[in-house]
Amino acid sequence: MYMSEDKPIGWWVKQLDRALEEALPRALAGEGVDRRQWQLLNVAAGEGTARALAPFFADPAEADAPVRALAERGWVRTERDRITLTAEGAAARDRLLVAVRAQRERVMAGIAPAEYAATVDVLRRMAANAAAS
Repeated sequence: MYMSEDKPIGWWVKQLDRALEEALPRALAGEGVDRRQWQLLNVAAGEGTARALAPFFADPAEADAPVRALAERGWVRTERDRITLTAEGAAARDRLLVAVRAQRERVMAGIAPAEYAATVDVLRRMAANAAAS
């Protein structure tokens, strides 16, 4: 049996993933936005495509629901396949960004930028190695 500090990397990766998945909704709750809507607000801030999140859905047409929800709130507008923020959407994104940044700061507490960069690099290489095997 593993002691908590002896657990393998896969265990820690899953623990972190679960913790992050639970933390983001709490950060977004003040505006009544879910993760996909948050991602779309960021896509719209860069004037991306309305279907940018389609790969995250089993049926790409499901990606239309978060776009519709944001459009109904008056936060985005779509023209052809482009999605852009309205003034209200930009203000909402700015408010949400404060909450998301605060959450990220809590997650990164006690972790130096070099440690974070090294960790991401190791995980990236491990993912590439696993995919190649």
